Amino acid sequence: MDARRIVVIARWMLASATLFCIVFVYKRWFHVNPTTVALTLLLLILLLAAFWGLRYAIAVSVAATACYNFFFLPPIGTFVISDPQNWLALFAFLATAVIASRLSERARTQAGEAKLRQNELEVLFRLSRELLQTDSSATLLSSLPLAVASVTEARLAIVYLLEGDRLYRAGANEIFEAEIPHLRQLSLAMTGVHEDGDELQVPLRSGVRPRGLLLLRGTTLSRKTGEAIGGLISLAMDRAQALENVARGEAAKESERLRTLMIDSVTHELRTPLTSIKGAATALLEGNVGPEGSRELITIIDEESDRLNRLVSEAVEMAQLDAQKVQMHFGPVNVLRLVEEALEVCAAVGQSHPVRVQVPADIQVIADGEFLKKVICNLLENAAKYSQIGSPITVSAVMDGEHVAVSVADRGIGIDPSEQALVFERFYRARSQSEGTTGTGMGLAISRSITEAHGGEITVTSQPGHGSVFTFTVPAAATTSALA
Repeated sequence: MDARRIVVIARWMLASATLFCIVFVYKRWFHVNPTTVALTLLLLILLLAAFWGLRYAIAVSVAATACYNFFFLPPIGTFVISDPQNWLALFAFLATAVIASRLSERARTQAGEAKLRQNELEVLFRLSRELLQTDSSATLLSSLPLAVASVTEARLAIVYLLEGDRLYRAGANEIFEAEIPHLRQLSLAMTGVHEDGDELQVPLRSGVRPRGLLLLRGTTLSRKTGEAIGGLISLAMDRAQALENVARGEAAKESERLRTLMIDSVTHELRTPLTSIKGAATALLEGNVGPEGSRELITIIDEESDRLNRLVSEAVEMAQLDAQKVQMHFGPVNVLRLVEEALEVCAAVGQSHPVRVQVPADIQVIADGEFLKKVICNLLENAAKYSQIGSPITVSAVMDGEHVAVSVADRGIGIDPSEQALVFERFYRARSQSEGTTGTGMGLAISRSITEAHGGEITVTSQPGHGSVFTFTVPAAATTSALA
């Protein structure tokens, strides 16, 4: 005997026992008037209709009518009714019991339907939240069956796509390759949601074009909810595809922009030193210059060759940083010593600008000293390039929580607020700085890549006409010794 049949039998026995107890108590111990008995029996019938259903209430109401007639309406102990008013009371009781039971059953059914609709709305909400969190088509498709099975409590969820005969599954049951032609046929033929036993078949469409099929097994969702789930999945797939198309378009535009900037910048920077070298070499070959002129031309060739070498080195270094092919060796580094070594490397900055160093002698960071030195040199040369000769440059360092903030401040021409976030992009040069000064626009981009590789960041604060302050952060040695 199955559990459901046992529950039904137990309910019939409990209802009968309750009716018997009411009749026995009122007949044996409490001698009340027939109205009280009728109201008590009516209350029992209403409770049965509300909690167990209409069939229990109707059956018990008929039995209660018979008991009410036999035990409480005169003549007692017979089913004969002597007073016509008692006939009216008896039929009123029976009609009230049946009608009240029907109304209670209807309210119970409507409450169940409302609860079911609420559950299905919650399923749609949770599923939409899961699907809209993913912007990648591949990630969406791989996680889609599991998400649907989780929110619908289905034991098996299958997503079949016509494009490429792709199949995605979540659940215990296996789907064999032999079933794919059947799924393909269903996807092409179905126009609406179909129920096959405990299986819900939902077509997936892109507009009017069939896209695939969603199969749910072991769920109790309605057809309308299944149709809503299918539409939601199709919209999520269209959204992910659209976002990928937009991202590819933006990436292509950005790649084209960078390529154009790189060509323009590198072409300009290469042409200038090459022109100088070519001119000086031609003049030397013609032999129409004296010893002093020859020395000057050779000096030009030497300086412009260094400029070319620096340009190529920056391009190679930027490419290596982007490809993460640079090996850094982290260790405790004294910031004051690092600044002093950077000033020795870019000694030309100190010859044209007084450099003030405000760095405590005991501050240490975890860093690759050579790479961090390049950052300081880039910032010093950048400050000198866009400041008037003789204006001061200040290098300072302070503790900032678990990091050390190193700043290079100048009193140069400054950077417009709209361009401050762009100056760290490759090959970008501010409009106010691009005329009259040389450079490829890679120095700050290299500095940002090195800083981020150290677990820090680089920022700029600037006011046009009053100078700029470039600040980069590096983990302090006292709090990040484990990194070393």
